[in-house]
Amino acid sequence: MKLHDFPQEMQPFLLPRASGKMMYRCLECGAEYDIDHLFYTCPHCQGLFLLVDVEANRLKKHPGEFWRRLFDYRRMLNDPSVQGVFCYHELIAPNIPREDIIYLGECHTPQVQANPRLQEEVGMSFYFKNDGQNPSASFKDRGMAAALSYLNFIIRTQKLEGVLAICASTGDTSAAAALYAAYLGEKVASAVLLPHGKVTPQQLSQPLGAGARVIEIPGVFDDCMRVVEALSDHYHVALLNSKNSWRIRGQESYAYEVAQWFDYDLAGKVIVVPIVNAGNITAVLEGFLRFHDLGIIEQLPKVIGVQSRHANPVFKYYQEHNPGKRLFVPVTVQPSVAQAAMIGRPVSMPRVIRLAEEYTRRAGEESFAVMEVTEQEIMDSMLLANRNGHIACTQGGESLAGLRAALRAGLVNKNELAVVDATAHHLKFIGFQQMYFDNSFPPDFEVTPQPAFQNQPQLLMPKTSPTHSPWTDAEIQEFTRDLVAQVAGALELKPK
Repeated sequence: MKLHDFPQEMQPFLLPRASGKMMYRCLECGAEYDIDHLFYTCPHCQGLFLLVDVEANRLKKHPGEFWRRLFDYRRMLNDPSVQGVFCYHELIAPNIPREDIIYLGECHTPQVQANPRLQEEVGMSFYFKNDGQNPSASFKDRGMAAALSYLNFIIRTQKLEGVLAICASTGDTSAAAALYAAYLGEKVASAVLLPHGKVTPQQLSQPLGAGARVIEIPGVFDDCMRVVEALSDHYHVALLNSKNSWRIRGQESYAYEVAQWFDYDLAGKVIVVPIVNAGNITAVLEGFLRFHDLGIIEQLPKVIGVQSRHANPVFKYYQEHNPGKRLFVPVTVQPSVAQAAMIGRPVSMPRVIRLAEEYTRRAGEESFAVMEVTEQEIMDSMLLANRNGHIACTQGGESLAGLRAALRAGLVNKNELAVVDATAHHLKFIGFQQMYFDNSFPPDFEVTPQPAFQNQPQLLMPKTSPTHSPWTDAEIQEFTRDLVAQVAGALELKPK
């Protein structure tokens, strides 16, 4: 639709103008800093930041109905400056002018309802939100769209040159960071640090293909993260991990899209997401709270975070029911099929604690919980989902396993409606599926294949095959008859 086709009273708002005043606010000491600098932690106390719009009250001049109409109308526009995360420009990064916005086709990923058989198997109605259908095949593109748009803005306004963007990754972050940096061309160079041998070949190929400098180091993600944190403290680099507050802003779009899908009615809804580095669940909590602040939604949904037993520091933190006695203790991770979950020291944990407190204050203690699942449950749930028409990755399997665990624990009831997060495309983790089919998992993974989920190709060979070329018509016919009979037998077909 063209601008003039929309209601006249909405036309001035459809293409947003830069507005608001964004600041970094420290979660520990409350200090605020201007966004003109590439800050990631508080210079005073090293606390973690949340981005705040100190002029956000201006948005409350419009009722919730106005914002619902505006966001729905923007979905009908073809202008890239209001696509993706910037459909929600006023809530994501209102200070960034339209000319600096980067859009590579991210967001508005499909929300696919589970078929009746899968819903019956799980015990309730639910959807998979397939975030693997983002440009780099994971949800990380949401945060990168915001972070790189901000970086593009800073480069232009401050006339910066020779900018190096860097991140630590278990795979998906590096793919997204390299892709969006590559789109900016010579403005930004990209480097990624990966834990050697702990990234799938498919994921490794992505930053290499986008031209990033890829550096592997011994250890796990937490070790890579310590290195890039130190680099961002002492060198001129742009950090693109979820310590970057703009990443969290972009990932809030996940919550906004879920609300929009249900026409902003979130009563009786449950959102299930893997914890990973705690950035995604931070964004989901903050996104729903901000929609609630503006009256765009009237009720907050339940939010369930999920962790593997092999990397479960957040689960252990919330196992203590008395908030005054909770103590966050990093863990040493074990091998996990949900490789993005192999994080024992999630950097966004302070944000989770603060936002979960506010969330439960508004919506009740039962509105937020963290579940623990086994590696066996993750793999079995991934294959169960994909046997029923989904494209769930191992993190999608982790989310589905978490939903089933929450049902068993009575934290979710069968009359509610869930949205389960599949954070990446299934093909990124295809090696784990093959290990399951081959029964070749190392013992540390603690996965034993269920025969019902195993699958292998079957090779059929003709009884005779010509050794010369070209074949005669009779030889082709004999070859075809032979294999038709074998295929029909293998498939137990009945003749007409």
